[in-house]
Amino acid sequence: MEQKVIMAGFGGQGIMAIGKLLAYAGMLENRNVTWMPSYGPEMRGGTANCAVVVSDDEVGSPLISRDGTAAIVMNLPSMTKFEKELVTGGKLIINKSLIDAKPTRTDIDAYYVNANELAMELGNAKVANMVMLGAYLELAKTIETESVLQAFVKVFGEEKSHLVPLNKEALIKGAEAVKA
Repeated sequence: MEQKVIMAGFGGQGIMAIGKLLAYAGMLENRNVTWMPSYGPEMRGGTANCAVVVSDDEVGSPLISRDGTAAIVMNLPSMTKFEKELVTGGKLIINKSLIDAKPTRTDIDAYYVNANELAMELGNAKVANMVMLGAYLELAKTIETESVLQAFVKVFGEEKSHLVPLNKEALIKGAEAVKA
């Protein structure tokens, strides 16, 4: 098994956070992982993306170039830029709350998630990224949700552990959004 995931959006949407969580959760499951962040010129409001590779075998390169198995895109510029990086049959998970366009490719599978609305149902707009990660986990079956929640405490520290239940609910909402 090898999954190559691109995560992209505006700075401040938690793109790097979900990338770190996926990579760390992969390590907890004894997988080989890479996490490669890329920031635009501004931290908030600029572009942000990262590439995460999770594999049962050694990872040859952290770069994803037209061989991505999935992309989580939080805004239209990210979809426009990264849909071309997916393999035929790749999964494109689209934040329908901010993207009202359809992908130009017909050889990939597109999934639409109202991430911002689902996050607001939970009372916190900041978990839209976790809603999207939950959708990805449901579709790809790469990592267990519990591993992501264990990684949350490792990545963000014990002082943030009180946020685990909220983030678990966000992951569940995302998974439910793509089950239909």
